[in-house]
Amino acid sequence: MIRQDGRSADKLRRVNIQRNYMKFAEGSCLIELGNTRVICTASVEESVPSFLKGSGTGWVTAEYGMLPRSCQMRIQRRKDSGRTYEIQRLIGRSLRAVTEMSSLGERTIWIDCDVIQADGGTRTASITGSFIALADALNKIKKDGLIQKISIKDFVVATSVGILGGNLLLDLTYEEDSKADVDMNVVMTGDGKFIEVQGTSEKNAFSKEQMDKLLELAKKGIGELIDMQRNLLKDIL
Repeated sequence: MIRQDGRSADKLRRVNIQRNYMKFAEGSCLIELGNTRVICTASVEESVPSFLKGSGTGWVTAEYGMLPRSCQMRIQRRKDSGRTYEIQRLIGRSLRAVTEMSSLGERTIWIDCDVIQADGGTRTASITGSFIALADALNKIKKDGLIQKISIKDFVVATSVGILGGNLLLDLTYEEDSKADVDMNVVMTGDGKFIEVQGTSEKNAFSKEQMDKLLELAKKGIGELIDMQRNLLKDIL
C-alpha cells in the first residue's frame, strides 16, 4: 500500500531532531515527525513533591500543551482537558521508567512539551523528543557537579501503528488516525521492553493475531528511532 504522503505501510515519516533548541533550558530539542512539530524542554528544579521530601530521591514529571493554531482549527489557549492530562501523565511515566531517581538527589526535572504543529503522533513525538531533552539536562547538572552520573538506565521512544482499510500502518498521520479501524500507541525501551501499549478499536474488534502484527510493526519503527537517539546522544551516553 502506498500512502497519501508516498510512504509504504511500514515506513516512518521523516524525522528530524534539533538538540539545544531553546537557549535557557537545561535541555531541549525540536522534534519534527513529518508535519508534526513539538518543542521539548527540560528544566531542573531544586525541590521535589511533598511525598518525596526527605527521601533523597528525585522526580521527573511532564506538562503537555498545543498552540492555538497548531491544528487545522483554532483551539483555546491553556484549555486543559482529559486528553491533555492523560498525555502528560504518559510522558512522565515513560521517562521515569528509564531514569534512576535515587541518583538525582532531591530535585525535579520538569519536561514541557509544546506542540507547535500537529499532524498526528504528538504524544509519541513528545516522548521521543523529551528523552533527548532529559538526557541533555542531566548531562548539564552532571557537569555542574550536582550529580555524579547521568541517571539514565535506557533509551525510550514511542510510535503509533494502526489498521486502515485492512492495512497495517506505521506512524499514522492525523488523516490516517481519524479514519483508522484500530489505532495504537506503543512506548518501548532500547532493550525492547514495553512501557505502555494503548490500543483501541474504533469500529470493529481486532484479533490477537492483528495485535501481535501491530506490535511487531511498532518494534520496527521504534528500533529505527532508538538508533537515531543513540546517534544524537553518542557524545554523552
